[in-house]
Amino acid sequence: MIRTHRAAATLLAAALLAPAATACAPAEGAPAGGAHAGRTTAAAAANRADRLSVPRPTGRWAVGRDTLQLTDAERRDPWVPSAGPRRLMASVFYPARRSGGRGDSARYLSAEEAELLLKGLKLDTSFPADRLASVRTNARPGARPAPGKHPLVVLSPGFTLHRATLTTLAEELASQGFLVALLDHAYESFGTTFTGLPGRRTLTCVACGIVEDAPTDEGEKKRLARAARDRAADISFAVDRLTGAGKGAQSGTGRRAARWAALIDPHRIGAAGHSLGGNAAAVAAGTDRRIRAAANLDGTFFEPVPRAGLGRPTLMLGTRKGHTPHAADPTWPRTWHRLHGWKRWLTVAGSGHFTFIDLPILGGQAGITDPEAPLSGKRSGEITTRYVTAFFDRQLRGLPAPLLDGPSRKNPEVDFHTP
Repeated sequence: MIRTHRAAATLLAAALLAPAATACAPAEGAPAGGAHAGRTTAAAAANRADRLSVPRPTGRWAVGRDTLQLTDAERRDPWVPSAGPRRLMASVFYPARRSGGRGDSARYLSAEEAELLLKGLKLDTSFPADRLASVRTNARPGARPAPGKHPLVVLSPGFTLHRATLTTLAEELASQGFLVALLDHAYESFGTTFTGLPGRRTLTCVACGIVEDAPTDEGEKKRLARAARDRAADISFAVDRLTGAGKGAQSGTGRRAARWAALIDPHRIGAAGHSLGGNAAAVAAGTDRRIRAAANLDGTFFEPVPRAGLGRPTLMLGTRKGHTPHAADPTWPRTWHRLHGWKRWLTVAGSGHFTFIDLPILGGQAGITDPEAPLSGKRSGEITTRYVTAFFDRQLRGLPAPLLDGPSRKNPEVDFHTP
């Protein structure tokens, strides 16, 4: 039930390994010797060609990034109660001016986080973690924010996955003028470093074992439903902190988070997520009136939408194999009929569960596709960012979004469903 998806893991392994193998091989006919400068130039060129990167955002704004630890003193951690209050890590991506910022772009993952992610995907013996840790984002820490108030979108990743796996979507939204809070939920990823804990402790996936140890499939589903509810509360808490609302907003880390309130329009807030994070986004939209729209990227609705229904605009974007009206997951048809507001149900041909995050994008740069999800990494990223951005443009800004009106010749992979 926990969707780590071996095929997508294999894709990532191939993406990381294949360029390294070619970079080490000498060019055909190359001399055994040669000037040191020539070797240095060749090595530098190989390193550049070998480097993986997330796509450059297409919007008018540059992208800045801040990193925050958020602590909810009103709730104990649901997985490790002895650890004390519920904690989140948040990467805040924001529209920024083209000039300014501190040095290089922000890194994608730390070496330790990369190692734990690969170990969790059972790839740690296949290749060195420093290859993944070398990926850089397009965001600059400390960049000067763009003027004005911006819509806020809170993003939640898939269960077991680090928040960095939604970087492409977060950066694209920020470049288009949204302020984005990308969350990690304590003890729910293979490894996340919490900068506010003593020694910058890295927390691992205690929740994984608790969910996997459920005695029955039904018990596992109930534990994931609880996780979706807890994440929905996390999303609301992040909104509190970033808008300067709620208890503790003006003390400690709350004050640091609240400085973003001046850049957020509190009447234009949305939530989205991948897998379990998408379920949590829908739950949050049903429990928090401030959240005006929600997008679920291929997530099963373990925690169902209430029978009374959800009136908030909702986008359901998933795989053709898993989430067409007659596919194996019954929670999507059930949810669809409980959505009473604006809604769209889209599926993508050739996609897999990880199509909507960064993993196939990294693989695509090496010219590699997963046979079970042959959609290219480039198209995976384009479809996800275009449709999600169009959704929030329409629902939070009131802008026309013809992309969501029906099938498009430019996007033949995307099907619209109205069961």
